[in-house]
Amino acid sequence: MQLYRLLTEDDTAAFCHKVSDAISKGWTLYGDPKYAFDHANGVMRCAQAVVKDVDAEYHPDMKLGQQ
Repeated sequence: MQLYRLLTEDDTAAFCHKVSDAISKGWTLYGDPKYAFDHANGVMRCAQAVVKDVDAEYHPDMKLGQQ
C-alpha cells in the first residue's frame, strides 16, 4: 500500500528539516513543492507531498509520520 502525506510549514529552515526528516525515513517526494502567501499571518507557506510504500493495511487512525 502507498501512503500519502502533505507536509506544510512556514517558509523557513523548519520546512526543509521536516521534508529532510521524511526523506530520511523512507518517504519519497511526490510532485513539486508549492508556495503561497498566507495573508492572515503575513508569511509565505510551503507544502510538499510525499509518499511511501508500506506492508500494512490502511486505517484512518494511522499515525502517518510514524510509518
